[in-house]
Amino acid sequence: MDKVARYRELVDIINKHNYNYYTLDNPTIADADYDILYDELLSLEKELGFVLPNSPTNKVGDTVLEGFKKHTHKVRLYSLDKVRDYDELLDWMTKLQKEYNTKQFCLEYKFDGLRITCTYKGGRLINAATRGNGVVGEDVTKQVMTVKTLPLVIPYKGELIVQGEAMISLSNLKKYNDKHPNEPLKNARNAAAGAIRNLDPNETAKRHLDIFFYDIAYIDKDITTQEQAHKFLGENGFCVYPFFKVFDDVNKLIEEVKLIDLSKDKLDILIDGAVIKLNDITLRSKVGYTAKFPKWAIAFKYEAQEKTAIVENIVWQIGRTGKLTPIAEIYPTVLAGAVVRRVTLNNIGDIKRKDVKIGSSVFVRRSNEVIPEILGVAEHNANSVDIVPPTNCPCCGTTLVEDGANLFCPNKNCKNRIIDSLTHFASRNAMNIDGVSEKTIVALHEKYGLNTVADIYDITYDDLLALFQPKDQKKEAVRVKNIATSIENSKVVSLPNFIYALGINGVGDKTAKDLAKAYTTFDNLKNASFESLLQIDEIGDVIAQNIVDYFSNENNITMIDKMFRLGVRVQDYNSNATYNDYFTGKTVVLTGGLNKYSRDEATKVLEQVGAKVSSAVSKKTDYVVAGVDPGSKFDKAKALGITILDEETFIKYLGK
Repeated sequence: MDKVARYRELVDIINKHNYNYYTLDNPTIADADYDILYDELLSLEKELGFVLPNSPTNKVGDTVLEGFKKHTHKVRLYSLDKVRDYDELLDWMTKLQKEYNTKQFCLEYKFDGLRITCTYKGGRLINAATRGNGVVGEDVTKQVMTVKTLPLVIPYKGELIVQGEAMISLSNLKKYNDKHPNEPLKNARNAAAGAIRNLDPNETAKRHLDIFFYDIAYIDKDITTQEQAHKFLGENGFCVYPFFKVFDDVNKLIEEVKLIDLSKDKLDILIDGAVIKLNDITLRSKVGYTAKFPKWAIAFKYEAQEKTAIVENIVWQIGRTGKLTPIAEIYPTVLAGAVVRRVTLNNIGDIKRKDVKIGSSVFVRRSNEVIPEILGVAEHNANSVDIVPPTNCPCCGTTLVEDGANLFCPNKNCKNRIIDSLTHFASRNAMNIDGVSEKTIVALHEKYGLNTVADIYDITYDDLLALFQPKDQKKEAVRVKNIATSIENSKVVSLPNFIYALGINGVGDKTAKDLAKAYTTFDNLKNASFESLLQIDEIGDVIAQNIVDYFSNENNITMIDKMFRLGVRVQDYNSNATYNDYFTGKTVVLTGGLNKYSRDEATKVLEQVGAKVSSAVSKKTDYVVAGVDPGSKFDKAKALGITILDEETFIKYLGK
């Protein structure tokens, strides 16, 4: 295909996606994939030297939906130009500084919602509208008035036009989808746009939106800086997001942009970048605009965490409870810095709700370094076929049992169930047996018939060494010694960790801690009645019955007794000693100088209570212990929302 033909094809493809996104609020491509097409279009226009009249590069937003009144904006609304490279951002800021002799820039989040303008006269809301094409938008006053955080009356009595972003919090999105399992919303952006652009305000109200205001498009008084505008909005009752910073140093601003990227996954709202503006509003007209963008503001876009991909196959994974989880195999896709080939679906019900088919294009999201998931279908293709669930276990061949939206393998001797149970038992928040990976457990199961968690304590150093070929044994001797030591050390275990390690259906990490606090000893829990279990908050009939059934099973009791005979000792839970399991299984970073301990001593003490000490702060860090002059690790932990302990608190939680 020649370049002109490709250019015309791109115009048609992008216009189709724009129509689906802006007009129908039904996106058929992820933002990251759209950006790739759009950048290719821009490059071809530059190379070819002409622009078609219907090119999407000529447009801001899209058409007004039928059914809504048109609203002509008093002040034209622009989109934002974007950069994805820190050097580009630095060049943009330093160029403005030199050309306009200005220093200050302000930094805000780039919200991923639907842009809204609200007009006030005499202190009252008289109109709300979408951006539309920047000149004409949709009158959505009735819909916007259902947003509880929006002020209908404000102290300022002059004419005022403000801009904000209609959004649904991720927690409210989850609540909505829990209440409407048959029609889940694809993502937060689509949920907000669909709510505002709904002709029935009652439907808008059901989604419990917020509008975060960030700019003043028009005001009949002097406001000379973005900082003043932000303060003015807050003083007049508008919902402004608390993150707003002003910088004189462009390098410090860039460092803050990097920190936002690290911490954005912990927010309850969806952002896809940061917005940088000149703080001096009086310079805006002087700096000017392009056909689409203001030259005094720019958006830094983070690496996408959502993309579109084709489902190539479905495999069924069997867990320790026998539940089958469908895993979609997709065409290899780079997502949040990693190549993704497998994404999860919850169960048959999830497949039906999301209408996922093999051969279809789906939205895939990766967040917080967890397993990526399918959010919903982007488009079905001509070769899309329905997913047919299995009738027999893919591992052992046993006839499956259907329970609600889930399929179960009832065979407790199913190899995959055994492997998953053993892997769970050795995991960090359970027995914390370092070095015993799923791969090691598979090898132990196949070579020695390792079938129950108690069998782990029958394994010797020589058994572990024999897993390797003779030529590799010398090389792996240190690793094997560490695994053997870790197995031995795991024999002394806190009560919450032991409860969690048993893998009782429905008993997660938090529930295990609640049970430990309630019963304090393992014997007390083992003999607990159904009625007493129901007295614990957040434990209902199902989990209570699961616990009673577990300890009524003779095989389980035999397995536990074997562990005790082989030296496993469960520590009683002391409810007055909050440090008892505070660090067990947690990742801790030390920074700054401590008075009582040297760095090596603090590391040793933490490891003795079951913590893993790391040298770098990351999303996987649980606690940072900060002494004198903590440095950059402290700043990074703060940005990520990680719990920071001073030395006094650290010593308190360690105990004696």
